[in-house]
Amino acid sequence: MNTVEPRGRLGLRPAIENLTPQLIREVSLVGQGVPDVIALWFGEPDLPTPKVVRDAAAKALADGQTFYNPNRGIAPLREELAVYNSRLYGRKIETERVTVTPSGVQAIMQTGQAIIDPGDDVLAVAPLWPNCREIVHIMSGGCRTMMLDFKDGRWSLDLDRLFSMVRPNTRLLMVNSPNNPTGWTMTGEEQKAMIEFCRQRGIWIMSDEVYARLVFSGAAAAPSFLEHADPEDRVIVVNSFSKPWAMTGWRVGWLVHPPALAKTFEMLGEYNMSCATTFAQHGAVAALKFGEDFVAQSVARYRQGRDIVHQRLSANPRVRIGRPDGAFYAFFAVDGMTDSLKAAKDLVLKAHVGLSPGAAFGPECEGYLRLCFAKSAETVTTAIDRIEDFIAKEMK
Repeated sequence: MNTVEPRGRLGLRPAIENLTPQLIREVSLVGQGVPDVIALWFGEPDLPTPKVVRDAAAKALADGQTFYNPNRGIAPLREELAVYNSRLYGRKIETERVTVTPSGVQAIMQTGQAIIDPGDDVLAVAPLWPNCREIVHIMSGGCRTMMLDFKDGRWSLDLDRLFSMVRPNTRLLMVNSPNNPTGWTMTGEEQKAMIEFCRQRGIWIMSDEVYARLVFSGAAAAPSFLEHADPEDRVIVVNSFSKPWAMTGWRVGWLVHPPALAKTFEMLGEYNMSCATTFAQHGAVAALKFGEDFVAQSVARYRQGRDIVHQRLSANPRVRIGRPDGAFYAFFAVDGMTDSLKAAKDLVLKAHVGLSPGAAFGPECEGYLRLCFAKSAETVTTAIDRIEDFIAKEMK
């Protein structure tokens, strides 16, 4: 007779039974079936993937590119990614340091699997995308966060305060820049200081740079850890095709890592997903080769959306909002709002606008809402009209 007590109600690992539901998805489910809802909850544009990318994938399908491929990605894509990163950041990135993954979030998962043991401490800069926090929990690690400072309409990072929070069992520092949801962007000097701090202590850095190309300074890309880290430094950079090339549904991402981890990520790829989708990778090659005009046009479009949102909402005395330097989100608080999940659901049902609740990004972000402005100027304007009306009538 089996006398072993189940671990939990379902008999699963506690780390899995205790996973936090994704609140952004929860709001989107409320919006299903709501007529004329303007869905700004997910981080994706309203334009389809560029035709040159779709055509390349379609050709690969027509040519029978439907079989397994190497765990770390097809050679043409890894080689093109090495060239792309080397050109963008002015540092030679060898192909051996590049691993293709089935999405950026799978890249984060594999990083967590490679580094985090049960009981390890992970320290992250917040606001933090909820998937990152829960990946740490899946690995039975502990995730602590330090919130960015907000003053005079600007978000900033207090590096000294962050470093003071490091513990003897801190295994990994997580940072996302440009940041989802604030748009805060880390400087090169801050990155160099973090590399040096972690280098002296043997701490890993995972830098989520999926919004690197979406910056409004006129630069080709946001500052990257790849510009400052030596190849052997304990630095792993996560990226994705989703944001710059409107490829959210394609699920293709990549890692740049120390060369010694090539075999590690080959095995993790095998035991997670085997490989990224073959024909999708051929589309990704076309994005790198022919997608620069689309990136430039997208940044101009998102800048217009950003300016509309910031100009309108910053004029409201009840709203606190920063002007994002990158990504395509506005993160704003409304005086008197204490339950962002309820507010987001009410916005869907009463104003027919879908936003993300700040609570999704951690308890530090309660009272905030996130708006994705990667849409047409007309759509963004209509959404702000509805939000302003909702604030005036429903959030008294």
